[in-house]
Amino acid sequence: MQSQGQQQVRRRRVFYIPGYDPIHPRRYRELYRKESAEQARISGYQIALSPGSDPRRFGWQVAARIDGADVDANVEVMVWSDIVRGSMSNSILATYLQLLWTVTIYIGSGAFYRLMLLRKGPIIAALYPIGMLLAQLGVALLAARLVGGVLALTGLPYVGWLGLGVVWPILHWFRKQDGRLYAYYLMHDYAYSARRIGANPPELEARMDEFRAEIARALSDPTLDEVLVVGHSSGAHLAVSILADLIRNREMPEHGPALSFLSLGQVVPMVSFLPRAQRLRSDLHFLAARSELTWVDVTAPGDGCSFALCDPVSVSGVEPPGKRWPLVISAAFTQSLSPKRWKDLRWRFFRLHFQYLCAFDRPRDYDYFQITAGPQTLGSRYAGRAPSKSRIDVAVSRYRSMAA
Repeated sequence: MQSQGQQQVRRRRVFYIPGYDPIHPRRYRELYRKESAEQARISGYQIALSPGSDPRRFGWQVAARIDGADVDANVEVMVWSDIVRGSMSNSILATYLQLLWTVTIYIGSGAFYRLMLLRKGPIIAALYPIGMLLAQLGVALLAARLVGGVLALTGLPYVGWLGLGVVWPILHWFRKQDGRLYAYYLMHDYAYSARRIGANPPELEARMDEFRAEIARALSDPTLDEVLVVGHSSGAHLAVSILADLIRNREMPEHGPALSFLSLGQVVPMVSFLPRAQRLRSDLHFLAARSELTWVDVTAPGDGCSFALCDPVSVSGVEPPGKRWPLVISAAFTQSLSPKRWKDLRWRFFRLHFQYLCAFDRPRDYDYFQITAGPQTLGSRYAGRAPSKSRIDVAVSRYRSMAA
């Protein structure tokens, strides 16, 4: 394995692990194409995309010229959207049952109260689908009562109960609006972690094994200078476990490319604070002390859907002796976006959660496209960089047991 301080990268493999997202991965290619062109225009470098070299994988090739250096990068999306879609019930009743189970798990375990000690944004985001779904049910029941009251004026016995017939059509109408409201989508997201109280379901573990094997193969490629794993949102905690397994299994060649891990907009505490998340807590504990990789965690207080500047290892209560990672830094949306751009995006919460993958019109030291297609390794880019002063790095989780 190369030194993490090595400066020059000519060839890179990038593995992007998305969050809980049912959308086809072509969305990420189009986002990269559009936003990289905009960032290149703003920052004065060159970048171009072409189709991926392996038709069995969903990815693309990037050719960039940055700081006078030519770099080739192969970006691949690690697809688990089929698992996400399979977990998203189309049934209205099933979604309300998920709501009851999720609330029971987070409140009953005490995890919700501990999470409230961190950032308000993700707590509001977690409460939103619960409040919205209950409000929809309330509207439907109120309409039923009004219709029932009108029918009761006829004087016929029991006819008022017919008003309940409007409940299901109203709830169905709200369900059709979820492309704008996101209540069902977010409910499914939180319910996925709560379903097994923090443990990964078997189908996800199997897919993570596939991802690990693909990353291990890339690390054996002697033509590469860096293998970069990017975990976004829920994908960050998947990446933690994948990389921990890879290092434990000794699947890294001694003189292979640099291994780098970039976590973006992470929501690790939503899982690691749950009682049965021993596997994740163990992996956080293990990865935080390893010298085989560089781990940089980037969030922003302006992103209300992430646990901004919360060190995922420390707040989970599993900080190891000799802790090295992650380096917690802020993307500083209010500074790296112009006042006009920030005003346009300020209340678009879900769009801001993807800003890490987008162009900044006042870029600072975080540039997704220079990290994925530039001439420096992640380690060399942030060598000597101090962590953000406003980070939260105290143990907060009630549950700290780890897998044996």
